[in-house]
Amino acid sequence: MGGRRGWARKYQIRLWITDAVAIALVMWLAHAVRFGMDAIAEVSGPAAPNYWWLSLAFATLWVLQLGWSKSREPRILGHGAEEFQRVLHASWRTFAMIAILGFLTQWQISRGYLLFALPVATVALLAGRAGWRSFIHYQRDRGELNAQVVVVGPVQSSQNLIRRMRNTSRAGFHVVGVCLPPTAWGVLDEDLQDVPVLGTIAEAAEIATRIGAEYLIVSGTDQLSLQEARHLGWQLEGTNTGLVVAPAVADIAGPRVQISPVEGLPLLHVEPPTFGGGKYVTKAITDSMAATLLLILAAIPMGIIALAVKLTSPGPVFFRQVRVGRNESLFTMYKFRSMYVDAEERLEALREQEGDRDAGNNVLFKMRNDPRVTSVGRFLRRYSLDELPQLINVAKGNMAIVGPRPPLPSEVESWEEGVARRQMVKPGITGLWQVSGRSDLDWEQSVRLDLYYTENWSLAGDLTIILRTAWAVVKGRGAY
Repeated sequence: MGGRRGWARKYQIRLWITDAVAIALVMWLAHAVRFGMDAIAEVSGPAAPNYWWLSLAFATLWVLQLGWSKSREPRILGHGAEEFQRVLHASWRTFAMIAILGFLTQWQISRGYLLFALPVATVALLAGRAGWRSFIHYQRDRGELNAQVVVVGPVQSSQNLIRRMRNTSRAGFHVVGVCLPPTAWGVLDEDLQDVPVLGTIAEAAEIATRIGAEYLIVSGTDQLSLQEARHLGWQLEGTNTGLVVAPAVADIAGPRVQISPVEGLPLLHVEPPTFGGGKYVTKAITDSMAATLLLILAAIPMGIIALAVKLTSPGPVFFRQVRVGRNESLFTMYKFRSMYVDAEERLEALREQEGDRDAGNNVLFKMRNDPRVTSVGRFLRRYSLDELPQLINVAKGNMAIVGPRPPLPSEVESWEEGVARRQMVKPGITGLWQVSGRSDLDWEQSVRLDLYYTENWSLAGDLTIILRTAWAVVKGRGAY
């Protein structure tokens, strides 16, 4: 990962080139749309330059802002929403600086020029980043483009951390070994026997530096004293190995966490999740308006789908089913019918079958080649077109565009303690479960993602999920 020849450096250069090209093309288009090919069109105002010079300055400032906001920082590349959020922040700061410049100099910069350049270039930047992220995901699925890490800490917390890293391979961490307390040296569970125990905690820094690990990750402090953790930091000074501390708290987003140093001790303040307030009102209004607009735009495609459903199998066009909404209130959810009308009667017989069924899921019934699905329904499910009528639920206020998966009442009855917290927000048409594997996820993974979203969602995060959903639907991956 690190160094002049490491993959991170090469990836950053590619991002820089992609960003520069995207911004340059959009600024050229903005000038062409607003002023044609007039190269000497001047900005109105005292001592104002022409628009070509302004475009050049605008593009240069934007590229610099993307660097200053650390949107190409290696540790955020390939996972999470932080990269996209930093791109958005850099874009808004660039626009604000241009607006301030126009105010101070009394230059009357064309609003049409700016209103074209800002949103189009921002979308182009996000699209470029999404394209490169798909590339890095493809490489990481093959075991490439990872940071080599050594885990150090108590046995149990180290093993849990390694398992999490393996389950989220696209985060880009490859565990090359573990350092354990002397009393537990050499002890690992059977599923982790392929992870070498490199030494003890006291030897961790020297070992990580010697083998060229890029990060030393401290997995816990119940058997690792504060003095030992501090010494690890000292021993890594001047090396190419970074120190990462994995706190005991998990599944909490960055905005809810603040670090306050107290007498040299970094304390993590975790803000409690809120389930009401201004951002919820904003989300509800935005969802309702967007759903209404999308229903109007999708009226003709939905009509064609309805006709295809009706002509290819007997039964109603829409499938209506009672689902559990926010605060466990019941509502009727709408979908295009993708199964034969006797699907419910055939369910019990299918539950007894083995093989094609998802054996890792004891709550949801999922079957890869479900014989109850019609030929048209299989196509609709693959590209999530059967879910378009759920926009009606969003417009009515029963659902949101982004949220946890809407469960059946029978599922809720079998939930373990704590799972019901996912119903503290409105269920969504799409969500983290949709962009993280859809039906390929097992029950525990789905629950963890839904609970994480429930407590940590944001409007910027919702936008990222929507963009990722569009890509997941086009690929048709994990839907059956």
